Parts: sequence; structure tokens; C-alpha cells
Amino acid sequence: MTTRMPALFLGHGSPMTVITDNPYRASFVALGKVLPRPKAILAISAHWETQDGRVHLTAGAAPRTIHDFRGFPPELFAMQYPAPGSDDLVDRVAALLGEERIVRDESWGFDHGTWGVLQPMYPATDIPTVQLGLDRPLDAVAHIEIGRALAPLRDEGVLIVGSGNVVHNLSLWRQSQGTQPEWALDIGRRVVAAAQAGDDAALAYFAPDDRAAAMAINSAEHYLPLLYVIGARLPGDEVAVFNDDVDGALSMTSFLVGDPGLLEGIA
Repeated sequence: MTTRMPALFLGHGSPMTVITDNPYRASFVALGKVLPRPKAILAISAHWETQDGRVHLTAGAAPRTIHDFRGFPPELFAMQYPAPGSDDLVDRVAALLGEERIVRDESWGFDHGTWGVLQPMYPATDIPTVQLGLDRPLDAVAHIEIGRALAPLRDEGVLIVGSGNVVHNLSLWRQSQGTQPEWALDIGRRVVAAAQAGDDAALAYFAPDDRAAAMAINSAEHYLPLLYVIGARLPGDEVAVFNDDVDGALSMTSFLVGDPGLLEGIA
């Protein structure tokens, strides 16, 4: 009998998180030790956006490691995450979503939204992994619905991991670094409350004059992975929060959907 896996949304922050000693990386290391070992991982990263109205999935036996950043030290560019791909998982996702809705994409690989959180969790890189792209023409509700369609994977040993940030505004981050702006705290509190209450509508819709949401979710790609994880909630699940920190216009807030007891001992 397969253990039901949780679903995770991990605030990944700067690429430097993966090569520095910090509490966020430490929490990812701890997660890899306390969670049930997955048979496979389905990762949804903020850093792969597609525009053709279909869901792209990394295909092939050995997806490449992508260094989708610049201006960072050589150690980051040397980082590799050679986890095997999984055509079986791609086939299963196609069965759940419909073959006509997916693209088996060998042009992409694992970008830092994926390997930046998985490398601390599973440094042996031996768990089959597939990355799923963000189909940007979809509205927020449709992203939640994809997560809902993928929820059965959790009972098949698949760990669903969304990687992004609830608050992510790089144009404001440098000038706000080291502070906790009230607008960032406000949207963070509201997103946490809605996630824990199961209020999908509050997570999907923000009023046009909602200044905090507009500043936090400005380009949306770092927020959307959360919606897949929320969509993958199953009856009896709770939503537990960790790494609930704000640094200027960036938050590291992370969520576990499932059994909150799995987070015991993790900040």
C-alpha cells in the first residue's frame, strides 16, 4: 500500500539559497529527511512559462540542468541536478489531463526553481523527476483545476512540489531589502488564511484596487505554482505553513498540504 504523499509549495527566493547556510535551505534538508520517500517528483517551477495553451512536461531520460540567472558566483553555474526523468510519470499526467492537453518537451530541463529546492532535499539526485510548465494563457482557476486533476498522483507515491514565492517583486526588492513592508505582510496573511480555510476563490481573485496583491503578484509566475499545490488538496488534508518570513518585496512562505505532523521540528 502506497503512503499518501503531501504536496508542497516552497518559497525558493534567491538562487543563493541553495549554496549558503540559511534557515530556508536547512528546512529543505530537513524535509528530505522526514517526508515519506517519493517514487517520483512532479515539480511546478515559476521559471518555465509557456504560451501555446497546453501543459508542457519535461521528457526524456535525463533532462538538463538549466542555470536561468546571471551575476551569481561560479559555484551556482557549476551546480548540476542530474535526476532521471520519468516517461511513466509523463504518461500518467497525460492520462489525468488528457493527451491533447500536454506536450512532451525535450527542449527544457530542471531550472533553478526546481533544483534550487530539490537539491537540498534529495542531493543523491536519484528520484525520477518531471517538471511541469506554467501555461500562462490560463486564468488562476484553471491552474487550480490542473492541480485538482493531478491530486491522485499523491496516492501513487508522487510528491508534488510547487516552487515560487507568494511575494515576489524584484523591482522593489533592492530598495526594501531588510524591511517588512505592511503591504507584503498583509497579502501574506491573507494568502495563508485563504489557503488554510480552503478558500480557493480568495486565492484566485484579487480586486483591481488591491494594492498589496498587485505589488506582490505583479507578474504572477512566482505565485501560480502555489495554486497547483492548493488544487491538489484531498479530503482530510490540512495546510501547514513554515518559513513564513518577509524580506522587503520577497517572502519565503512555504506550505505543506497533507499531514501537518510531518513538519514537526521544522521551523
